Amino acid sequence: MKFLKYTTAIVAASLLVASAVPVTALDNTASGLKSVIEGTQEAFRANPEMAKATFMATSTVVEGFRTEATMREHKVTVDFTEGLGGGNAGPSPVELVLASLGTCQAMTYRAYAIAMGIPVDEITVHVEGDIDLRGFLAVDDTVRPGFNVIRMKVDLVSDASSEDIKMLQTASEVHCPMLDIVANPVPVELEVVHQ
Repeated sequence: MKFLKYTTAIVAASLLVASAVPVTALDNTASGLKSVIEGTQEAFRANPEMAKATFMATSTVVEGFRTEATMREHKVTVDFTEGLGGGNAGPSPVELVLASLGTCQAMTYRAYAIAMGIPVDEITVHVEGDIDLRGFLAVDDTVRPGFNVIRMKVDLVSDASSEDIKMLQTASEVHCPMLDIVANPVPVELEVVHQ
């Protein structure tokens, strides 16, 4: 638990380093958010080590397939549908991947729209993925257990020019952490502790 508190403190400090404003007092207007983004960028340029963070989640099976995932002070219930033997008490893990990708895209679009001064009134990201469950259920070992393809559609309501929207799209695609995580291999270190 000490590690989690330390990690959360690093992330919170990194995000607020230049603004010196408590989280509860952040200005959610475009100018307030732009100030936080620019201040944080400045601080990270001055001290790159400050930008390095570790995020953490812990998942525990509660009953059947129903699992509780804890991230900082947030809990999410994850479950399979009844068709896969679950109780449908929450989204499935693969749906969480899609939701993480969609929310990260939306937040990245918002951040870069603010930073670039591009007016955007609404951002909605639709994400869907195709999966062949034979891979997960060991019906066919030649079938990949994960998604075969993921499709995203970003709906923007904006008075900006097509050129500005194209620049925003490029910036968002290049800098979205979840898009990078999903699109590029990430080394995974796995340890099993048997008690």
